[in-house]
Amino acid sequence: MGREDFGTIIQIGDILVSEEVVTEYFACDYEKCRGCCCVHGDSGAPLREEETEELEKHYPVYSSLMTPEGREAAESQGFFEIDREGDLVTPVVRKTHFVEGGVPGTSGYIGTPGLEDCAFCLFENGNVLCSVERCFFQGKYKFRKPVSCWLYPIRVHVCREGARLSTCTGGQSARMLSRRVKEKGPASISSFASPLSFYTAKSSTRLSRPQLTI
Repeated sequence: MGREDFGTIIQIGDILVSEEVVTEYFACDYEKCRGCCCVHGDSGAPLREEETEELEKHYPVYSSLMTPEGREAAESQGFFEIDREGDLVTPVVRKTHFVEGGVPGTSGYIGTPGLEDCAFCLFENGNVLCSVERCFFQGKYKFRKPVSCWLYPIRVHVCREGARLSTCTGGQSARMLSRRVKEKGPASISSFASPLSFYTAKSSTRLSRPQLTI
C-alpha cells in the first residue's frame, strides 16, 4: 500500500493544521445557501461533551421552535449521537418530511440519506436557522450554539496523545489524514512544515477563490 499524500501539514505546538485551512477561501453567503449546511450531509454537527449538557438543559426553552420530527429525534435518540468516526455529533432527523418553502438543493423533502437535517433546525420562510441560537438572541440563556457550527467548514479533531487536528471539511485528503492520526497518533504523519517555512513557500502562489454553487 502506497504512502497517502496528505499535502502540507502545519504543526503549531500540539496542533496539526491541514494546509486547506490556510489555502482555501470560504465565506458564508447566506442569501445563496440559506443555511443548507444544517441539512446537507451524512451526520450532525460535532459536539463537545459540555455542549450536550447545555443542549439538554435548555431544551424546554428552544424545543417549541423545532420541527415535530426534530423533537422526535432528540427525545428518542438523546441530545447527541456517535458518528461513524466515533465523535459526538448532534442528532439528525432520519424521517422523510416536507419543508414549506424548501431547502436549497432539495425538492423540499428532507430527512432522507444525505439530507438528514439537524434535529435543532428551525425552518422559516425558506431559511434554515437554529432554534438554539434563536433563543440565545432572545436573551433566554447564554449558550449560543455548538462551536463547530461557528467554525464550519473547519473541523477540530482531538487525536491520541491529546494532539488536535484542524482540517477543512470535505477534502478527501483531510478525511484520510484525520482517520490516520486518530488510529495511529500524530507521529504517523511525517510531512510536517513549520508555519514560517509554509508561508514562505506559499507566499508567491496566487490563490484562487472557488465559486459557491447551490
